[in-house]
Amino acid sequence: MLLDAVTSLIKNYDVSGRYLDRDAIDSLKSYFQSGTTRIQIANIINANSPELVLNAGKQLFEEVPELIRAGGNAYTTRRYSACLRDMDYYLRYVSYALIAGDTSVLDERVLQGLRETYNSLGVPIGPTVRGIQIMKEMIKDMAFASGIENTSLVDEPFDHLARELSEVSI
Repeated sequence: MLLDAVTSLIKNYDVSGRYLDRDAIDSLKSYFQSGTTRIQIANIINANSPELVLNAGKQLFEEVPELIRAGGNAYTTRRYSACLRDMDYYLRYVSYALIAGDTSVLDERVLQGLRETYNSLGVPIGPTVRGIQIMKEMIKDMAFASGIENTSLVDEPFDHLARELSEVSI
């Protein structure tokens, strides 16, 4: 179930049987005030996703060339394509979390089964996290170039994904 910041906040207050207090109202205000910026950033992601994934992949493989050498996890066309597919997958769900103002969609749709899958396949987490960070940097640069001065909204979903993946033990 995809939650947004509003639904999540109300759900928490409802479970505890409380009225919305000042903190809740401030949180809601912040969510609504940042709405236009979140939508603008999501539009940047949507309009540029193929280039973002391709360029982030190129930069990652320049930084960690052993991934595309014989025996590397992105060696062979199939593995290379799977790496880019995963990066696209992360980017799409990050855009959902960004719009929602809530990272729970990342936990539910991306991270839950990913740990087990990556562990069983022996996928190295460090380069995966680096690819996520590269995409974040690129999106922040694009957002700033388009006139969005405060790009900090981009950090939360990407950092959440990177942090949670980093906790995977392989």
